[in-house]
Amino acid sequence: MEDFLAFEVTQTENVFSRGIVKKQKEKLKKDYVRVQVEFSDINYKDALAASKNGGVVTDYPKIAGIDLAGTILETNAENWDIGQKVLVTGYGLGTDLDGGFSQIQDVPAEWLVEIPEKLNSKEAMMFGTAGFTAALAVQAVDQEINAKDAPILVTGATGGVSSTAISLLQQLGYSNITALSSKKTQTDWLTNLGARAINTPEEILPEKKRPLAKQKFAAIIDTVGGDILASLLPLIQYNGCAVLCGNASGIALKTTVLPFILRSIKMIGIDSVYVEMEKRKQVWQFLAENKNVLEKQTYHEVALTDLDETIESLLNGSHIGRTIVDIGGKK
Repeated sequence: MEDFLAFEVTQTENVFSRGIVKKQKEKLKKDYVRVQVEFSDINYKDALAASKNGGVVTDYPKIAGIDLAGTILETNAENWDIGQKVLVTGYGLGTDLDGGFSQIQDVPAEWLVEIPEKLNSKEAMMFGTAGFTAALAVQAVDQEINAKDAPILVTGATGGVSSTAISLLQQLGYSNITALSSKKTQTDWLTNLGARAINTPEEILPEKKRPLAKQKFAAIIDTVGGDILASLLPLIQYNGCAVLCGNASGIALKTTVLPFILRSIKMIGIDSVYVEMEKRKQVWQFLAENKNVLEKQTYHEVALTDLDETIESLLNGSHIGRTIVDIGGKK
C-alpha cells in the first residue's frame, strides 16, 4: 500500500506526542470518498487538538486538522466523481475522525462541499472554518441591522474570524466598524480591513460595570466571550444584537436580563460545525462571490512538516491573521 504523511496527535495517561507519521491507505468504506488533500489551515481548535488535554479530541491517536480542501482520488459514494474539487470544514473532522493535516484523507461523502468555481483549494482554505464562521456572523448581523452606518463592534479583531468579519462587513457596505483589540501595533492593518476605529478593551469598557450603560453599538460580533462580553452587553442599543462565535476569554457569562428585556436586544449563537448542507453551500458561494476580501487579509503559509510554531502562537495569543498549510498534494 502507498504511504502518505500526516500530522498525528497521541495521548495516553502518561504520554503525549504530536508530529509527522507515515500512514498507509486502507480499504475505502462505503459512502466515503478519498481526497488528495492540497491545503488545510490552522484554527484555535486545531491548536487545542494538538495540545495535551486540549479537550476537543474524542480518542487517540488522531490526525489533526478540522479543515481540508483537495481533489477526489477515489469514491465509494453516489454523486461524487474522481477529480472533483471538494472541501470539508467542521462536523467531526480532526476531532472525531482523522482530519485535514494529511496528504490523503478518507471522509464521509455527506460532509463534502464542492468548491465553488470562483475559488481554488488554496483560497478555500484561506477562508477555512474562520472565514466560514465570519460569514455566518456577518450574515446574521446583516439580517438584523438595516442601516449601513450603524455602529458595529468586532472583538478579538486580529484573529482569523474577526479580521475576516471586518472585511466582509466593509464589503457589504458597513462603514462604522470598531475593532476591539489590545494589539495597537495592528492599527494600520485593521484600518485597511475596514475598521473606522480601533480601541483597546480599556478604552471601550466602563470602569464600573452596570446592568445598563450608554448605548454605543447596534451590533457586536464577539469571539472572546467571558467578562468582556458581559461588560459589552449593556452597551448595545435598543433592538440591537450580539452575535457570539467564540470563547477565547472563557465560557462563563455573568450578566443580567436587563439588556434583553429593557432594550430588546438579541443574542445570536453561531455554530460552524453542524450547519445544514444547504446553508453550507450558500455560505461558501457567498465567500466565493466576495473573495476579493482575501487581498486585505494577512496570511502565513507553512508546510505540513512545520506546524508547531503556529500552534504555540495560537495558544499564547500572539497569532495574527490566518495560517494556511500546504499539505503537498497535487495542485
